[in-house]
Amino acid sequence: MKVLLINGSPHKEGSVFTALSEVAGELNKQGIETEVFHIGTQPIMGCTACRACAETGYCVYKNDPVNECVDLANKADGIIVGSPVYYASPNGALCAFLDRMFYLKSSKYAYKPAAAVVNCRRGGASTAFDVLNKYFTISNMLVVGSQYWNDTHGTEPGEVKQDLEGLQTMRTLARNMAWLLKCLEVAKATVPYPVKEPRQSTSFIR
Repeated sequence: MKVLLINGSPHKEGSVFTALSEVAGELNKQGIETEVFHIGTQPIMGCTACRACAETGYCVYKNDPVNECVDLANKADGIIVGSPVYYASPNGALCAFLDRMFYLKSSKYAYKPAAAVVNCRRGGASTAFDVLNKYFTISNMLVVGSQYWNDTHGTEPGEVKQDLEGLQTMRTLARNMAWLLKCLEVAKATVPYPVKEPRQSTSFIR
């Protein structure tokens, strides 16, 4: 089993990476393989709703790592997304990245455990956390919780390492993720996935 951890910070080994590393380390102790994927610092094109990906499964824009991450997410058993908090919301580049990663592609992520992790200096973590979780809850994914909301505090990695409660929250999240993955593995042999009804789409404009 493998969990993909997406680092949505422009800083490859900054505070978000420090939080995700705490999760990854505990997942490894639980026998779960991990991979940390950094979205990079290049511009990320926003989704234009062209719907071409409905046919191919991939975004038409190929000059950033979105399609690479789509492949990794399709193969992963669980997904964790980490972001810094900017103006009480996730990194804008990460939101553009996730819009294209999820738009018309999320059926392959269904029933996979998922979690959001955010890091802030002081405030705004809860609203950023909510934004990220909505990608999961609209995609039939299983949201994994912890002993507190999945956030850490600190401007620099060294400060994050001083947030003992935050780091403990990361380890608890990892153990919960590992437990759910193992439960799902056992259930596959005897419990069928939920029956999927034909999609109903309601327009509120008459």
